[in-house]
Formats: sequence, C-alpha cells, structure tokens
Amino acid sequence: MPDYSMFVPNVHFEQIPIKNLVSSQEYQRNLSQHHVENAAAHFDLHQINPVKVSRRDGVNYVFNGQHTIEIVALVSGSRDTPVWCMIYDDLNYSNEADIFANQMKYVKPLKPYEVFMANVEAGNDKQLIIKDLVESYSLTIGQTKNYGVIGAVSSLEDIYDKFGYHALDRTLRLCVGTWEGDMNSLSANFLNGVARLVVAFGDSIKDDLFKEKVGFMSVKQLSRTAKERRPGSIGYSEAMLVAYNRKCKYPLRWNRLYEKNLVTTDGLDNDVALPGDETDEPDDAEK
Repeated sequence: MPDYSMFVPNVHFEQIPIKNLVSSQEYQRNLSQHHVENAAAHFDLHQINPVKVSRRDGVNYVFNGQHTIEIVALVSGSRDTPVWCMIYDDLNYSNEADIFANQMKYVKPLKPYEVFMANVEAGNDKQLIIKDLVESYSLTIGQTKNYGVIGAVSSLEDIYDKFGYHALDRTLRLCVGTWEGDMNSLSANFLNGVARLVVAFGDSIKDDLFKEKVGFMSVKQLSRTAKERRPGSIGYSEAMLVAYNRKCKYPLRWNRLYEKNLVTTDGLDNDVALPGDETDEPDDAEK
C-alpha cells in the first residue's frame, strides 16, 4: 500500500479556550481592531476556520488565526470560549514564521465576479437584486468585455451599498440610454462617475438632457477628457458635468459634486475614486 504520510501534516485537533492561546508573535501582522469589529458584526459560524497552533514548551502559539480568536472572543463575550485548533508539535519559531510568511503564496484569490456568482447561487438577496436589475436593462454580468456586459461587479455592489437601489437603477438607466451598451461605457469609472452625478444632483439632472449632451461625446472622447482632468471616477464625473452644462440655461452647480455627506456618512470624495474603480483600457489610438 502506498505511503501517503508525506502529504498529510502531522497534526491533531483540540478545542482550546481562547485565554490559553498566545498570539502577536513578531512575525505576525498587527491586529486590526476594525477588521475584528466588522467581522464580528457579520459573524457567521460557518466561516470560522481552525486556528493553527504551534505547541512549544507547553505554550500554544497561534501562528495563523489571531484575528479569528479575537472575533470569537468579541462575539461570545468571553475568552473562556474554545475554538478548534490544528496543533503542530514539531515546529520551532523559525518554522512558524516561514509558514506564516508563505501561507498565501500559492493561494489563488477569488475574483469579485466569482464571489458575486457564488452569492447568487446561495440565493443571497443583494446579489439577486443587483443581477435582476442589470438584466432588466438587457445587460449581463460577466468576465469577458463585450457589448452589454458589465464586468465591474465591485462597482455595482459599491453603488448599491453606498447609495441604494434607486441610485444604481438610475445609473444603469443613464448609462444604457446614453451609450446603448457600449462595452467601454460599462466600466467601473463610467458607472461610478454617473453614480456620483446621480447622488450629487438627483432630479436636477434631466435624463433627456444628459443623454443628448453627454451622449454627444463619444465614449473614447469622454474617457480622454476625464483622464486629463483627474484620476479615477471623479474625473469622469467632471467630464460629464462639463458636457451637461455646455450651453445650458440653468447649469448644475459644480460645488454640489464635492459636497460631503450627501447620502451616507462616507459622502462623496472628490479626490479618491469609489472602491472597485478599475483602470480603463487605453483607446485604440493610445495602444
């Protein structure tokens, strides 16, 4: 019979109270209290992984899972709470540091699209709502850049989370009505740029004027203008606002675009693009 022992780590599992675990070794990253509190607020027992522990001289040193134990301690309200631990009895300090440093080296992270579709399969409301809304405009969510395909999944979720369903709905309506599904008009910067205008100006923006004036500029021309003005989606918002206000009897006031706390406590940031912004591919003439 083949010997498979070289492929199976020499470990055993125990439930150990958090108070009997030692973390914060020098090789570990600093504990993020923000991450701990955020994860605790969205605690899911099925997302808790076993904590990796090196038992040296009778002491249980955590070398993978220091945030996990703090999250469980915060949610349970006690450091007497036990967690499942994968215990190594044959490691020294250098071994632990090496494992910690290289544990994610060959792990392939999930793409936003893969996470989104997994949530759809799980029947989670937010992703199902966003998917249905996108498809109501005869668009699809996908990974391949093409006509009518939105690949900027993170932007869809960010707009929905930060500004709500109706802001995302109007953003999609303006993008589709103005550029008719042009693949470059469905990028993160375009979606976020339009969303900023929708949130900043609300009903002051007239859909027909937006389609007429902003749509007069080609997608490539608008992208070039945006990049000349400012990096990220704020540059796109500014380029669209210039086009919208051109020869307008009642132009929209620029200061509205930069006002804070319009909708959420985060408000709109005039320098930093919304999370999920991606770098647009260069125009054909720039390649």
